[in-house]
Amino acid sequence: MAAFHVMTGASESLARPVVNRIGIADVFDALKRGYDDFMEKPSHYVFLCLMYPIAGVFLTLWTSGANLLPMVFPLMAGFVLIGPIAAIGLYEISRRREAGLDASWTHALDVRHSPALPSIVAVGLMLCGLFIVWLVTAQTLYSNLLGEVFPRSMGDFFRQVFGTSEGMQLIIWGNLIGFVFALVVLAITVITFPLLLDRDVGAVAAVTASIRATILNPVPVLLWGLIVAAMLVIGTIPIFAGLALVIPILGHATWHLYRKLIAREATA
Repeated sequence: MAAFHVMTGASESLARPVVNRIGIADVFDALKRGYDDFMEKPSHYVFLCLMYPIAGVFLTLWTSGANLLPMVFPLMAGFVLIGPIAAIGLYEISRRREAGLDASWTHALDVRHSPALPSIVAVGLMLCGLFIVWLVTAQTLYSNLLGEVFPRSMGDFFRQVFGTSEGMQLIIWGNLIGFVFALVVLAITVITFPLLLDRDVGAVAAVTASIRATILNPVPVLLWGLIVAAMLVIGTIPIFAGLALVIPILGHATWHLYRKLIAREATA
């Protein structure tokens, strides 16, 4: 029954949440509302999200010291793939604020009590799997184009990537493949986790609703994906410190985007 509950949700039948059509203005309104949620208690949210810039710096130092420089960019880009997992607690805070409940940062941990936790874990494991596939794909592409021997210094790495035809192929193909991975993750998770926190509909119904929302609103959802990517890039520039501001704003805004994309009542 536990596995069945993960697939279908508490009702033991496949739910079909109603998807709304939205416009570009709704995307920017969701972003504004996310900023308002952040400004409610920004010091708490910055404290909560300091783990992400710290993790980014640690990963960069680790890969640099281990002669794994070619994996720095794939690891940084991979944050986009697993970002929806990292923001689950922020969705919960926005949900509580919307409901007029205490929205202190400690309630981000209340996700562990959600009846949809098995479904959330299942979707999270799926994203982790995609993240691993992305890393393996990126490493394979690098090895096929530039060989198995990794550069010994940052200078050698930049000369290989920007000073050779193989390096330019790596940039082009790496970005194209990364775009495909990001597009897939965007489609299957744009509202999946907020939906599961709001309603225990099951992993399949939540992912399916996210895909339907993307298909019905391709321009707004793609715009949202571009906004997320741009803000994450900006957040990494000052040694990842900006992520402590960017991630909570995006997390809260995702909740409000969910409210716009999915009607409050579901049909069977």
